[in-house]
Amino acid sequence: MPEDDRPDLADTAAPLDALLVDAALGTRRFIPDASAVRLLGGLARRPGTTAGRLGRLASEAARAAVGASTLTPAPRDRRFADPAWAQNPLLHRLMQMYLAGAQTAGSLVADAGLSRRDGLRVQLLLDNVVEALAPSNLPLVNPASAKAAVDSGGLNLVRGAVSLLRDMARPPRIPQMVDGSPFQVGRNIAATPGSVVLRAELFELIQYRPQTPRVSRLPLVIAPPTINKYYALDLAPGRSLVEYLVQQGQQVFIISWRNPDGRHADLGLDAYVQAVIEALDAVDRICGTDHAALFGFCSGGIIATLTAAVLAGRGEDRLAGLGLGVTVLDYTDAGVPGALADRSLAAAAKAASRRKGYLDGRALAEVFAWLRPGDLVWNYWVNNYLLGRKPPAFDILYWNADTTRMTAALHAGFVDLAMDNALATAKSMTVCGVPIDLSAIRVDCYLVAGIADHLTPWDACYRSTGLLGGENRFVLSTSGHIAALVNPPDNPKASYRTNARNPTDPQEWIAGAQTVTGSWWPDAAAWLAARCGPQRAAPRSLGGRGFRPLVDAPGTYVFDS
Repeated sequence: MPEDDRPDLADTAAPLDALLVDAALGTRRFIPDASAVRLLGGLARRPGTTAGRLGRLASEAARAAVGASTLTPAPRDRRFADPAWAQNPLLHRLMQMYLAGAQTAGSLVADAGLSRRDGLRVQLLLDNVVEALAPSNLPLVNPASAKAAVDSGGLNLVRGAVSLLRDMARPPRIPQMVDGSPFQVGRNIAATPGSVVLRAELFELIQYRPQTPRVSRLPLVIAPPTINKYYALDLAPGRSLVEYLVQQGQQVFIISWRNPDGRHADLGLDAYVQAVIEALDAVDRICGTDHAALFGFCSGGIIATLTAAVLAGRGEDRLAGLGLGVTVLDYTDAGVPGALADRSLAAAAKAASRRKGYLDGRALAEVFAWLRPGDLVWNYWVNNYLLGRKPPAFDILYWNADTTRMTAALHAGFVDLAMDNALATAKSMTVCGVPIDLSAIRVDCYLVAGIADHLTPWDACYRSTGLLGGENRFVLSTSGHIAALVNPPDNPKASYRTNARNPTDPQEWIAGAQTVTGSWWPDAAAWLAARCGPQRAAPRSLGGRGFRPLVDAPGTYVFDS
């Protein structure tokens, strides 16, 4: 079908796609566009409503000025948690005026009668403006900042100024979110023992040393995200999914993607799918099997799914099971960020990464932060610059800050795949010469999502159950995108939901789901054990059958900057 005749799916673009588009275009996301013009037009067509809103704002501001306003912040609004915001008359009035303005701005957007897409676009811009104008962001006005200045003789502001200059001097030009000094890759993070048994142009293949006398006969291969390093799945000991699965008797291999540069610009979806197939070939030879389970996470889940579809299209029965973590395959109505991309922006984004040969992961980190400015920007602005403190030392944030690049061709492939919603329609795209039909994937699939995930919304992840042709088990974890995956069994707050049925409507699924106390990791391990065959004696050494250990885990590609 000619491109001009295809339905425009910009309204349903994936969050991942929107992030990839926005990251390539940088600060264009803050420039008011046609959606802002339609906001003004909608308000102009409703002069009475608009005037009423502004009049009520003026009245509320006047009540705040004389101490008669009853406005209070939301109970969980950490910006105004300091008692001084309620006890100091000037601060209390300032806070109430700000809250009145924020409420009015939100009401005006609702009054304008915008389409869902325009409303979400305008709301994102509005959220950034409103969060930036919070009085809690001002030095000395913020009571905690003023107290710290008195206690330290102003050293908190000096330290904050130094941190501000350092952070703004280099991308991603947002406040530093993590104190990385306690972490060392290979020592206390990405530390599960193993060896690299294959090094290729795009990846290193790590085989982990068994920690049990017997292991499942069929191995597990993990395709991690292509954004950031692989060790989101091998964090600190006790918080590592890889470590846990090894301790449960699984033979675990993981792909450590290379951090590409301009030399790899033309390596796209075909090359990455072929890389996973090459890893499966190596694992089959090392373990002496003809089947393996394949798990993929986020963008790595898309690549794993395409790999399974290519193998199915070729008639190759090689997978014992397929697992997908926080992965969206059907981009219909896939969340707030999905409303930010359109075809013209997508074309410009692909052209921008093509000129460089890659998409810089630091730009992606910046965009991700501004999608949640309160939590990921201004929270650290206050901590780092106003209070002069170090950010927390947290392994997930350390991983998040360890950004990588994405090849221009892979960037374009992901953008096109999402803009066209190509995986939702059989044979609407071709990878490695094979028309992709997800219904041809007949192996059982384990799918996990996070209920608070704003990057890959759980209901969008759930829709994969209607695309894949095997028996699908969907598990809904707590927390957001990566925290949903980092869910060790000793987490006292952990729980997940399951349902024996997979109805078409995700809301019907969650209404009938049962909540299970504890982590989903043991559930996934049991699912894998049932599909990876009987146990056998653990191998005494790593590699074999033409593959030898090259270097200890975590390998060398993980250190590429």
